[in-house]
Amino acid sequence: MAIVLRRPVTPSLRGQSFLVRKDLDKKDPEKSLLLPLRKTGGRNAYGRITTRHKGGGAKRKLRLVDFARSVRDVLGKVVALEYDPNRNVEIALVAYANGAKRYVLRAEGIAKGATVIASSEADVSVGNSMPLERIPVGFFVHNVEIAPGAGGKVAKAAGSYVQLMGKDGGLAMLKMPSSEIRTVNLKCWATIGAVANADFRNLSWGKAGRRRYLGIRPTVRGMAMNPVDHPMGGGEGRSKSGSQPTSPWGKNSKGAITRRRFSFAIIKRRNANK
Repeated sequence: MAIVLRRPVTPSLRGQSFLVRKDLDKKDPEKSLLLPLRKTGGRNAYGRITTRHKGGGAKRKLRLVDFARSVRDVLGKVVALEYDPNRNVEIALVAYANGAKRYVLRAEGIAKGATVIASSEADVSVGNSMPLERIPVGFFVHNVEIAPGAGGKVAKAAGSYVQLMGKDGGLAMLKMPSSEIRTVNLKCWATIGAVANADFRNLSWGKAGRRRYLGIRPTVRGMAMNPVDHPMGGGEGRSKSGSQPTSPWGKNSKGAITRRRFSFAIIKRRNANK
């Protein structure tokens, strides 16, 4: 992967950068692993907007990614590397010896033709999945389960990984992508290596249209609104009025704690003051 700049024949191209993915297969996705994807516009089952700034975007289909690595103790071969419009990392199509096919997240260093396996007795090599109790301390892993059998929940974005810091009393100590250190059960499964496509975070979108393709709508500042629309709106000219930054519903929007303060699983928070 490499980030490239295009010749600025238009003003918007001057600020854009693009990822070159020459190793991806130019083929249709596996039909048995596709589902239609209906857009919600950020609305719940009652039609109320629960997530703002969502809507529109390019049409796409859902690729069924096997986060649980459900085909166990069977050797698989990576037969294709494909683009997934629903995430910022590529996916690998794995064909197993028993005839099953699954999409998995592409690990850094995995190429077409590589062999992977999900097994308690697997070798500790990139792309293989196994319980944390079988992984040596210090290794980087991704697609980590929080509860045994629940499927991967942590470190699934491009370039992310979790470091196994230690093992004690049936628990594994993990350093999360946020630098938080927490414990999970040693029976939880994880995949060796970091997620591929780490350069994604260095992209410059360059224009609003590229965000609209992703289904992201504009975000308007509260200070630019009227008082009827936002607590920070109104005023003759710019006015912060000495109040805390809030959401449209009056809740603290910067630095507010949104989860329980105390948890036995968390050893060290990402922010030691909270």
